Amino acid sequence: MTTETPRVTSAPDVAASPGAAAEGLRETTPEELDAVLERAAAAAPLYAALPAAERARALRAVADALDGAADRLVPVAMAEAHYPEARCRGELGRTTFQLRLFADVLEEGEYLEAMIDPADPDWGTPRPDVRRLLVPLGPVVVFGASNFPFAFSTAGGDTASALAAGCPVVVKAHPGHPELARLTAELVVAALADAGAPEGVFALVSGFEAGKRAVTHPLTRAVGFTGSIPGGRALYDLAVSRPEPIPFYGELGSVNPVFVTRAAMSARGGEVLEGYAGSATMGSGQFCTKPGVVFVPEGAELDALVADFEGRAAAPLLNDRVGEGFVRGLDALSGHPATEVLVRGRESAEGWSPSLLRTDLDSLLEYSEDLLAECFGPATLVVSYPDERRLLEVGGVLHGQLTVTVHGEEGDPMAPALLALGASVAGRVIWNGWPTGVAVTHAMTHGGPYPATTAPLHTSVGSTAIRRFLRPVTYQSVPQPLLPPELRDGNPLAVPRRVNGGLPSE
Repeated sequence: MTTETPRVTSAPDVAASPGAAAEGLRETTPEELDAVLERAAAAAPLYAALPAAERARALRAVADALDGAADRLVPVAMAEAHYPEARCRGELGRTTFQLRLFADVLEEGEYLEAMIDPADPDWGTPRPDVRRLLVPLGPVVVFGASNFPFAFSTAGGDTASALAAGCPVVVKAHPGHPELARLTAELVVAALADAGAPEGVFALVSGFEAGKRAVTHPLTRAVGFTGSIPGGRALYDLAVSRPEPIPFYGELGSVNPVFVTRAAMSARGGEVLEGYAGSATMGSGQFCTKPGVVFVPEGAELDALVADFEGRAAAPLLNDRVGEGFVRGLDALSGHPATEVLVRGRESAEGWSPSLLRTDLDSLLEYSEDLLAECFGPATLVVSYPDERRLLEVGGVLHGQLTVTVHGEEGDPMAPALLALGASVAGRVIWNGWPTGVAVTHAMTHGGPYPATTAPLHTSVGSTAIRRFLRPVTYQSVPQPLLPPELRDGNPLAVPRRVNGGLPSE
C-alpha cells in the first residue's frame, strides 16, 4: 500500500455530555451520519481491494488492541452490564478469538467460493469462459446486543464478519453500554489505522433516530441486528421498504424448547432437570439461547427442580428497560389461567431470583401464542405431556427457533422424529446437551426461521457468518490480466477453487 492511501483517523464524536441523549452518548446528528456513511462509501472500494492477507492483519491488530486494553474495558463492562469479572473477561476473549478466526478464514480463501468453468462448446448448453467469486456488499450498519457487550456489540461477530468480508462498518452504539462502546470504538479505529485500513472503514454513531436513519440511508448496503422482536421487526420493515431494499440480518427472539423423553427421564431425570435449571438461569436468563420451555412426561418428579430454583440467588438484570420488559413478561405468564406458579422469583437489591411455572400440553397447544412468547430473563415454563407421540403436535405451534434440544436415549423410538421436528423449526438441534454457549467454529449455525432471525439461510456465529456480507459476481470472457487474481489461471494466490465442477482445490 502506498503512503498516499487514506487512513482511519478517528471515530465520530460520541462522547457523553451533560443533557445528552438518554443513551449516555451525544446524539449523532443527521449531518454527522451523512458524513460517516459518505466516508464509509468512499472507503468501500479501497478496502474491498485490499488483499485478504492485509485485511487479516487488520483483524488481528484489532484483536490485539482489545486484549491489550482488557484492564480498561472489563471494569466498564462490569459496571454497565452488571456482569461479574469472569463473565466479562471470558466474553472479551470470545470476541478477540472470533476476530482471529475470521483472519484465518481470509487467509484460507475458501470463503470466496471461487469457481472456474472454462469455455466448452460441447457443454449441455454452449458455454463461454465464466469465473465466479464473492465480493463485498459495501457499508454495513451494525446494531449490537445489550446482553453481550463485547461478543455481539461494537467489535462483535457482525462487525468482525463484515470487516472480514471487506465491508466498512458503522456501529450504532447500544444504550445499555455507551461508555464501553465508545472505548471499544476508539481502540478499533486506532488499530485499523495502524494496520493501514482506509479512512472510514469503521465508525460509531449514537441515538435512536440516528439508528433508524442509518437503516434507510441510501449508502447503507446491509444491516446486522441483535435484539428484541419488536425493535428488530421495525428496523427490518424499514430496510425492506426502502426504494432500494437491502438485506437485514436480524436475530430477534427464541424460546429454545427442550424435549425430554420418558426413557431419558427414567434413566437420568434428576441430572437432566439439574442441567436445565443451570442453563435456564445462566446469566440471569438473559441469553438468546436460554431454554424457556421444557417438556417432561406427566408424573415426572419436580420437587428437586423446584428446590433448585428456590435455592438460586438473585442476580441483576442488564438495565431498567430489560427489567421492565421482564416484569411484563413474567406477569403475563404467571397471571395466565393455564399456568401454575411453582416458584415465584422476587426482586431485591441484588436483582431477580428465578421463576418456575408449569402447564400441560393441551393448554400449551390452546394458548401457544401466550405461553410460547419469549420472556427475556430468569423465568421458564415446564410443560407436562401424556403421550410422547403428542409432542409432535408442538411442531404445529412452534415458530422459528435458534435451538431445539432433545434429551433421550439412543434406542428411543421418538428420538428420530423429535430431531426431525427440531431441524424443521430451528438452526441448531442439540442432543443430550444445552443450548446456552454457542461455539465460535466453522460448523456452527446461530440462526433459524422467523422470529428467531429474519434471514434463516445464514448464521451470525461461526466462520460462514461472513457469507451475509458478500454477493456473487461472474466474470464472462474477461482477459487474464483483467481478472481478479483469485480467478486467474495458475491460481497465483493459491485459493481453493472449483474448476469445471470439480471439488475445491488450490
